[in-house]
Amino acid sequence: MRVLAINASPRKYGNTYKLLRVAIEASKYAGALVELIHLYDYSIKPCIGCVSDMQLSCRYPCLIDSDDGNKILDEIVRSDALIISTPIYWYGPSGHLKNLIDRMTSLENMIFVSGRSLLEGKVSGFIAVGADSGNIAAISYLMVVMNSMGVVIPPWALAYYLGQGDALENRESVLDAANLGFLVTRAALGAHPNELRYNPHLLEKLGGEELILKIYSEIRKLYQREQVERKNIFQNRSGRENTE
Repeated sequence: MRVLAINASPRKYGNTYKLLRVAIEASKYAGALVELIHLYDYSIKPCIGCVSDMQLSCRYPCLIDSDDGNKILDEIVRSDALIISTPIYWYGPSGHLKNLIDRMTSLENMIFVSGRSLLEGKVSGFIAVGADSGNIAAISYLMVVMNSMGVVIPPWALAYYLGQGDALENRESVLDAANLGFLVTRAALGAHPNELRYNPHLLEKLGGEELILKIYSEIRKLYQREQVERKNIFQNRSGRENTE
């Protein structure tokens, strides 16, 4: 069982990744091999609308081959399930994730090329995190699109956090993320719908406070590494403004 976890936030140390990290741990606990992708590490050009010119030209691999799009599409095709975690950007998912979703049309449109969407039967769950409203709008959008492409969405396949605080301090959000990861994996393994039940004690089974501390330790390392790069970006901008 192979699960692809997609962090669609440019901030690897933020709340979007924190909740995804909990879901990953639960997915592993359920028996999956999980691969993590930080989406902003990859170049994904916008879709150019091939399907509107000639429907059969939109196919997998995507015709755009000058970026990392097909590399990620390859990972999606090889996976049995997806866990997608996104920040909320103006009531919707991040722009980079939207680029990927548009490019995934090449997987869905294989219906007309080979008779089957390459996403059919895969299972997915969704996490949305932001400082303001838009969590349900973002998750609803992702659910509608993925289901329209043939993806199965099991019960309890969503988690979210709203606020400027620390998502790991919100037990409900953490528990929802854990159940999401566990149940998406169980569904992909073929569990009967009656077996896909929310477990209010799942966090304890994953290690409870020990797990949270482990994630905090990882986040601190990511934060220290990422801040060096971000400070360089800010300083370069400040330098340009001072010379103008």
